[in-house]
Amino acid sequence: MQVVRTVCPRDCYDTCHLEAVVEGGRLTATRPSGSNPLTQGFLCARGLSDPRRVYSGERVLYPHVRAGSKPGRSFRRVSWDEALEVVVGRLREVLREHGPGAVLHVEYAGNMGLLTWYYPQRFWNAIGAARTDYSICSRSGHEALSLHYGLSYGRLPWEIPSSRLLVFWGFNAPVSSPHMWALARRARGAGAAVVAVDPRRSEVAEQSDLWLSPRPGTDVALAYGVARALIENGWVDGEFLSRWASGFEEFREEALRWGPERVERVTGVRWELVEELARLYYSRKPSITLIGFGVQKSVHGAEAVRAVSLLPALVGLHRGFYYSNSRGWLVDVAEVTGEKLAKPSRVVSQVALADAVERGEFRFIFVYNSDIALTLPASERLRRGLSRGDVFVVVHDTHWSATAEYADVVLPAPTYLEKDDVVIPYSHDLVALSRRAVEPLGESRSEVWLACEMARRMGLPEWVCEDPWRVVTRALRGAVEGDPEDLLRGAVLRLRRRPLEEYQTPSGRVEFYSSRALEAGLSPLPVQPELEVPEGYFILLNSATPLHTHTQFRDVHGPIPPVVHVNPRDAEELGVRSGDLVVLSNEEGRVVVRAVVTDKVPRGVLWSPRQLVGLDGSPQNTLASTATQRIGGGPTFNYTLVRLEKAAAGPAGPKASAR
Repeated sequence: MQVVRTVCPRDCYDTCHLEAVVEGGRLTATRPSGSNPLTQGFLCARGLSDPRRVYSGERVLYPHVRAGSKPGRSFRRVSWDEALEVVVGRLREVLREHGPGAVLHVEYAGNMGLLTWYYPQRFWNAIGAARTDYSICSRSGHEALSLHYGLSYGRLPWEIPSSRLLVFWGFNAPVSSPHMWALARRARGAGAAVVAVDPRRSEVAEQSDLWLSPRPGTDVALAYGVARALIENGWVDGEFLSRWASGFEEFREEALRWGPERVERVTGVRWELVEELARLYYSRKPSITLIGFGVQKSVHGAEAVRAVSLLPALVGLHRGFYYSNSRGWLVDVAEVTGEKLAKPSRVVSQVALADAVERGEFRFIFVYNSDIALTLPASERLRRGLSRGDVFVVVHDTHWSATAEYADVVLPAPTYLEKDDVVIPYSHDLVALSRRAVEPLGESRSEVWLACEMARRMGLPEWVCEDPWRVVTRALRGAVEGDPEDLLRGAVLRLRRRPLEEYQTPSGRVEFYSSRALEAGLSPLPVQPELEVPEGYFILLNSATPLHTHTQFRDVHGPIPPVVHVNPRDAEELGVRSGDLVVLSNEEGRVVVRAVVTDKVPRGVLWSPRQLVGLDGSPQNTLASTATQRIGGGPTFNYTLVRLEKAAAGPAGPKASAR
């Protein structure tokens, strides 16, 4: 038996360190490693299931070229040489006839390794291909925090156990970050108070000491209400604000406009609860306010994040929030992507990508590390665009995905347990080598190998395929405590972080009244928009489930449940019972799911698991708009307006495969 220390590279707050157990050359188990204290001796259901996923029957093991029409799995198996001849030949043709702006690479955080996600971008930057703006997940929140703090980093997980108050604002940690939630439970056992702010009675709401349930999209009003209570009761830290902040007087003036009656009317939260949260902020320090990514995936989500983040500063805490620490590290990502030497020809909205693809703006699309046919808004329109006869689509992936069914060429990639890499976490500050546990299955080839083989065939400069470990070492030099080369010898290194009390704003302070926002034509103060839901419509929310990371693990744990949670009173008015087939619809499309009648969602609000595929074969994101937020260009998933009605009698059959 051999035990290999490795790191989970998925899009997850926890970035666990694991041990892979190998017997006779076969991966037999994964278990937690003691090299990262956040892992705390346990793995989530997905981490434990990785051996099943590695040997899944849904693995792509050989190159394939399309033999039939799209969508579907009508492919013929070919050699790597034949596949690359087809891919490179079409790429040359598009570059010659349409230019690099007609070539697009699309990828995201299916694997967050420096060599898996970032290094292959060297090839695409060298030819000047277009790329997306990476706005689909957390960017709006990052930009919102930057308006007031300069950069968006905040507290580390290690500070959770010593905190006296933990506020999970739109952050369902028991599901989204079970290891940080374990730290929160430890803090609670030592006397800390745990507060949940969430429209639905989520797992974190059910396990908290105090739950506030604002109407979706009213977080700014709630934050101003808490701020008013702090100010009126004399609970703000005047000395801190005088030394470390600017623009407080303007913020104070706005907060005082949000009296109890107005806050209750807009948010639906009783003033006693608002004042209780303010009292906890004042009386229980230090605190951490953990802001979930889902908060800013709304029409004005960035406004919510900026408002919420200012509450800890009112009581004298330097960056007393956690959102993501990725912009606090010193890692030179541009060194890895090659952007210091070459840049993309154009940058397009990832959120609105369906619009551009449907219009035929790209003739060659290369997809890796992402299942865009399920994860991006306006799924049906995106699929129509990928099906165009003048669009050539290449997918490099570990498993057969929904996007692969729209590909002209599908290439096999290894899982993280079949290659070496380095993963930079976005919550904690520990970095270790993610080591290969087993040989790549079938004819799987890594992202590095593929980028370099294509570069060789295209005759690109040598820098494109510079030794990847030399590149990673340079990117980490000065960003970690110690020698980056020690990673290759099995060391666990700590990332260097900018100081908490350093504010990269023009004033060098926390700017309650943001000068950068003013310069950009935005409101210098957080704004609560007027929100009106048309008659007959519901607000559809979505969030993660414990058994899936985005669209991964459906081959292991089964499909993401195709259900929608409906409030009992809404269900009664619509004549809907639990188990009924219902249709969710809007101007973008329709999705058939089963109703679950529950008081866990308030009236007028629906909830479904993220990125489900309906019983009619339509993805949930068929309903999502390509509208973008003004701050950061982020999506509006959590303010999707839909109608709900009972489906016609009879079984719902899939209209298209969406594995």
